[in-house]
Amino acid sequence: MGTVVLLQMPPGPDSMLVTARGIGQGRRVALFTVLGMTAGAGMVQLPLIAFGVSSLVRTSPLAFGALQWLGAAYLVRLGLGLVFTKPETQAWPDTTPIKAVAAAREGMIANLFNPWPITFMVAFLPQFVDPHGSSVTLQLLLLGATQKMTGVLVLGTYAVASGSIGAWILKRPRVRLWQQRIAGLFIVGLGFRMAFGGGASR
Repeated sequence: MGTVVLLQMPPGPDSMLVTARGIGQGRRVALFTVLGMTAGAGMVQLPLIAFGVSSLVRTSPLAFGALQWLGAAYLVRLGLGLVFTKPETQAWPDTTPIKAVAAAREGMIANLFNPWPITFMVAFLPQFVDPHGSSVTLQLLLLGATQKMTGVLVLGTYAVASGSIGAWILKRPRVRLWQQRIAGLFIVGLGFRMAFGGGASR
């Protein structure tokens, strides 16, 4: 839980959309956007990951081990990409009125069509699975649900604070840049630990 909280804190596409909604339409709309990104998207993502990876464990333990190594390599690559990221210009928030339900739908679609969340989950969650323990499917569902719940807390904080802290971050791309670089270093270290330390679940 501590790991996923730290990994979700730096500003990214989801947090920037939530912040923009909070500044442009208020906290209520921003919070519904968060629900769409977490609970809504999770209802689609978690079953796909849980049943897919558990099937892989049953049919080929060797392939599951390979998935863990590939996941660790992906985390290192992802971290390096954040470390060497370039400053980006941030557009001002859209102030077009939007209903809460539409905001939740928009947040869900944005999360589902962004390949980063599900790719990260496929790379990250199996590192904490014990293939010889209880139901692998249940383990993955619990781990994925934990990640989504931390997403509610982290993105919810962005939604609540978007009127003040959010506006401050949007106006300071250099702050976002260094937050991303620090998170990148953390992810690289996590990837190496998973690759050479015997896995996060050991």
